[in-house]
Amino acid sequence: MTRTAAVAGTSTLLLALAACGRGDSESAGDSVSGSVAVDGSSTVYPMSNTAAELILEDFPDIQVSVGFSGTGGGFEKFCGGETDISDASRPIKDEEAAVCDEAGVDFTELLVATDALTVVVNPDLAVDCLTTDQVISLFGPGSEVDNWSDLDPSFPDEGITGFIPGTDSGTYDYMAADVVGDDSEALREDFESSEDDNVLVQGVAGTSGGVGFFGYTYFEENEDKLKALSIDDGAGCVAPSAETAQAGEYAPLARPLFIYVKNASYADNAATQEYVDYYIDNLTAIAETAQFIPLNDEDYAGTQAAVESLG
Repeated sequence: MTRTAAVAGTSTLLLALAACGRGDSESAGDSVSGSVAVDGSSTVYPMSNTAAELILEDFPDIQVSVGFSGTGGGFEKFCGGETDISDASRPIKDEEAAVCDEAGVDFTELLVATDALTVVVNPDLAVDCLTTDQVISLFGPGSEVDNWSDLDPSFPDEGITGFIPGTDSGTYDYMAADVVGDDSEALREDFESSEDDNVLVQGVAGTSGGVGFFGYTYFEENEDKLKALSIDDGAGCVAPSAETAQAGEYAPLARPLFIYVKNASYADNAATQEYVDYYIDNLTAIAETAQFIPLNDEDYAGTQAAVESLG
């Protein structure tokens, strides 16, 4: 699965980092080798993969493998001892943390970026904005909304075909728990689902009346094929963007993104330590290259402090 946003910007970021200098890592790079295993959220994948590609410039003997089995699938591997780092588009659940604890896996949560979960439709559909209540009606469990005119009589008389993330996805969990709410852990079951965001893009783009949702990055990669809907949470229609998410205006679909670092891997594996340090030292540039919304100064300081606690 290609992630064109991350790949396209990597060479530009390399030049920028070279111009600014990379601190002490350049002189130490040749002395560090080893492997790092990363898996989890497909949403966070572009950031972790960009960091993996960039670190090779300073540390050519560090091999980082980055997968995207979904947030839930990533935590299963992480707590099962298969990975050093888990990408997540939601905080770890209590039951997942309990599995880690039982397995003796201690970890540190690092906030790395902000995302604007984006509801998209086929570009020919004459719908531009949904209220939060309409989003809930559309995606909530047991929904029987099967025509756009069911949501609003002014919407077209067009059948709805949905394409949504799979249940292992943190994006699915965020929509279910934080948007639909009311202790919901599920969405409607009659929409097509996939852990591969490109499948969702193709489904919505190729289907009249198609609708879906995923991270803002994937909309930006495919905005020539899709239309992003604005969301009205009571203050008027607000389009997804870096600016509206950072300002707290894009509610309730702006969300935090994380990586979870296994403490023992950071302490015992020099390759993991260098990768994490490099990732966080260059976090703003990596987020922008991967087309995510960088942390504000306060949140970034918190992430830096969490990394320092690992050392």
